[in-house]
Amino acid sequence: MKERLGGRLRIGVSGGAPLAREIIEFFHALDILILEGYGLTECTTAATVNRVSRFRFGTVGPALPGVELRIAGDGEVLIKTGTNFAGYFKDEAATREVLPGDGWLRSGDVGHIDDDGFLTITDRKKDILVTAGGKNVAPQNLENVLKTNPLVSQALVVGDRRPYVAALITLVDGASPDEARPQIERFVEGVNAELSRFEQIKRYAILPRDFSAEEGEVTPTLKLKRRVCQEHFAAEIEGLYS
Repeated sequence: MKERLGGRLRIGVSGGAPLAREIIEFFHALDILILEGYGLTECTTAATVNRVSRFRFGTVGPALPGVELRIAGDGEVLIKTGTNFAGYFKDEAATREVLPGDGWLRSGDVGHIDDDGFLTITDRKKDILVTAGGKNVAPQNLENVLKTNPLVSQALVVGDRRPYVAALITLVDGASPDEARPQIERFVEGVNAELSRFEQIKRYAILPRDFSAEEGEVTPTLKLKRRVCQEHFAAEIEGLYS
């Protein structure tokens, strides 16, 4: 593996999108350390990162020098640093929303900080699902677990103001939905066994195609555009609740 990576790799650094813990652990077992970090364009640079001498898998590391972190009452990650931006160009309303004047940047991400200062990001604040029963569910956590199955390409978890959590699943190229269904069924059952009752995926649908950039469903970095995906597959979602 090291030779395939050029033979000179010392460490890897990951950012921009969540990296599954299983991937980091796999490479670490091969003596290849991947250090995950976190930051926003609005704070100019990285805000946190794991270090060679101080890392914790599943987190994005402790704050960098000169960066302060705080968790708001609703779970949002707040950042204070000298590199926070001045505001959005010609958009005072959007600026006040993330920079209300107290020096703390509202990241829009939800997370928590452990006793050793390591930050864990659980979801985007605007993506949190609130079920009809009033339970908060972080969809990205569930989606990342579903995508650890080698047959799964993408997953979109839904359930906002719905009676239970459901999912849309797409398969990797070459996988047959009929042949994959039994394995996906067993996999989802295994995932549910590790979840709280209100987080469990009660129903799912395997879509006939993957989410694509051509259809405007994913960004260039393959992040899901949730609203677009839900609009394009509204009938399938309604079928999960019929």
